[in-house]
Amino acid sequence: MANYRRDIILFAFLAALFAVVFATQGTAYSLRLTVEATCYAVIALGLSLQWGTAGLFNVGVMGFIAAGAFTSVLITYPVNDAFWAGDGPALLGFTALKAAIGVLAIWAARQTRRFGFPAWLANLLTLVALAVTFLVVSADLDIAANVIEKEAEWVGGFGLPVFLGWAAAGVVAGVIAWFVGKICLGLRSDYLAIATLGIAQIIKTLLKNADWLTHGTLTVSPLPWPVAGAAETGFETARATYLALTATLLVIVYLLLERAWHAPWGRMMRAIRDNEDAAASMGKDVNRRRLEIFVFGSMLMGTGGAALIHFNTIFDPSGFIDLNHTFLVWVMVILGGAGNNRGAIFGALFVYVVWTMSEPLSLAFFGQVRDLGQAWFGWVAPDDLDSRAISMRVFVIGLTIALVLRYAPQGVLPERLSRKG
Repeated sequence: MANYRRDIILFAFLAALFAVVFATQGTAYSLRLTVEATCYAVIALGLSLQWGTAGLFNVGVMGFIAAGAFTSVLITYPVNDAFWAGDGPALLGFTALKAAIGVLAIWAARQTRRFGFPAWLANLLTLVALAVTFLVVSADLDIAANVIEKEAEWVGGFGLPVFLGWAAAGVVAGVIAWFVGKICLGLRSDYLAIATLGIAQIIKTLLKNADWLTHGTLTVSPLPWPVAGAAETGFETARATYLALTATLLVIVYLLLERAWHAPWGRMMRAIRDNEDAAASMGKDVNRRRLEIFVFGSMLMGTGGAALIHFNTIFDPSGFIDLNHTFLVWVMVILGGAGNNRGAIFGALFVYVVWTMSEPLSLAFFGQVRDLGQAWFGWVAPDDLDSRAISMRVFVIGLTIALVLRYAPQGVLPERLSRKG
């Protein structure tokens, strides 16, 4: 029981903090904050799985969140009849067929080594096949995009249930992670950081500029909910139901991760993290196991991103920001304690409350300073005082993480090592 005393105290403090938020900010606002915090908690569990369990430095969290969010939008948004009635589907089908042929050509070029071709010739044939495929597919895709934007603006969605969209979001994020990890996990750890940072920017740029596919900066809304919306049940009831759903998702993910953590698989992953050479000498395939955990963690990020974007009911590619969707998640994991699932959840909930509430508190504080300064000293506040107050949230988060690194470098709930393994 003594081992869990800190957990009980900290989560009791967290419950009291949420109670204060509900009492001072109202039910509707507080429910929204809590739903978003639980979505971030799922994402933080994915990052904690990668960093805390396998030591994988992923600085492209935003990319996996964005990819998962858009995938769910594509799966669940209502069908655009104008797109299906036009020439767009046929053009995209022919483009996909040519892309498949190109992939086969690239694969065949790689296999020429088996027939006695020298390595330099096989590599040259592969590059030629890759270049030709890229040029042909790009040209066809430009034609299809112009036709789609002219006829229907964009492709729309498939109108499928939201739960299928969330599942697809995890799968797509996992597929992207597999390709990135397949290339980078056999190299030095800093290559993974560079690759994930780059892939995140590529995904965001693609989502912003592919108007025919994502509607670009014109945004997509309103997104469907997996539960009854405000029109059917009322504003607060709808948010409370959504909270029950995301909380259930969080609990299920936590229980599955805890089971894996205490299973032989989890012990093996910690052994690889702590001493890679020793694990490899015992016959463990280090790169394969790291790839597994990188994919699993990214799937959680994609699913959490999908749940978050549907709750906000609007998909805007410009809204995905490294500060909010990568740096903030890292702060959550570092504060809570990497390698501890409870720590990741605590860090996500606490940091999101601090991040969200620092804005109204800073506005109130700066407002008092302005009023008192004018009344007592005749001080005239600058016109941009409110915008400066909003920027205080970055200072508050920075101060929070600085204090944690100084006084609790392993997090407030550090990994609990068990003698049982």
